[in-house]
Amino acid sequence: MSRTVTVGLDGSPESRAAAEWAAREARLRDLSLCLVHVWEPVPAPVTQTPLLGAEPNQRRHERSETTGAPAEGWGDVLGETAAGLRLRHPGLEVLTEQRNGSPGDELAAAAGEAELLALGSRGLSGIGGFLVGSVGLSVVAHARRPVVLVRAGEQAADEHESDPVGIPSAATAYRPVVVGVDTAAPDDTVLAFAFDEAARRGTTVRAVHAWSLPMYYGYGLAADPTYDQELSGQEEAALTEVLRPWRKKYPSVEVVEECGPASASVRLVDAALTASLVVVGRRERPGPFGAHIGPVTHAVLHHATTPVAVVPHD
Repeated sequence: MSRTVTVGLDGSPESRAAAEWAAREARLRDLSLCLVHVWEPVPAPVTQTPLLGAEPNQRRHERSETTGAPAEGWGDVLGETAAGLRLRHPGLEVLTEQRNGSPGDELAAAAGEAELLALGSRGLSGIGGFLVGSVGLSVVAHARRPVVLVRAGEQAADEHESDPVGIPSAATAYRPVVVGVDTAAPDDTVLAFAFDEAARRGTTVRAVHAWSLPMYYGYGLAADPTYDQELSGQEEAALTEVLRPWRKKYPSVEVVEECGPASASVRLVDAALTASLVVVGRRERPGPFGAHIGPVTHAVLHHATTPVAVVPHD
């Protein structure tokens, strides 16, 4: 069975935006799209307890007497969403799947059967960030395949450059694909994903590497311009060396190197403002308290304004 581009759908605006992004990605990859909804069974004592203010005719919240699954509603959401995607993306095969269980576990399992999984995350007004819920974080931390987080309101035109008069358009060239590069421990899986995505879009790879300032900055001591220049040159050379084989493998993909002293997450979030996609990595080796995402990836997920692909690697 061929893999699909899969998206977790819960009927929310952010999950619908993720479905639209996933449909476009499926077309780029010439793959089918699979919409997955996970129904988490409600414990029997809860289903037998009347809820104050609940309407008895709200069919979406009713459950089968034998299975505990939704009697009606989610099948309609899946079917209606699939029908809309087929209309907007002619020729795209759209599949639907209903699963029962823990959403985090089931979506992570669905990701393992797909080329990638798309999930939605919603913007938070007033605090300058985004909300990646507990389910999304759990999936990102445990999925064995790339997971892409898409913001509510994401449009196809957002991935492209503005037209000559400054109007957003999906008919113009794609914006760059940004990838975070750790020159001390570069990973081929993350870089391959970024270059593949750029090649499909016919756009540039913007490779971002950040390094820490010398310790004397933290103590307020006088800077050493010679040392700073030497350190900067070493970091730039290391980034160029990491990217050298990828330039040869993808000769048609332009590569722009960005290297400087700063927080890696800040640089990536800033770069996301003019990107079509941001690619970051996540180590699969669990820590002492289980699987985790890592501080840079965690910050980018919460603050980048463009879709973020988290790629697991060894």
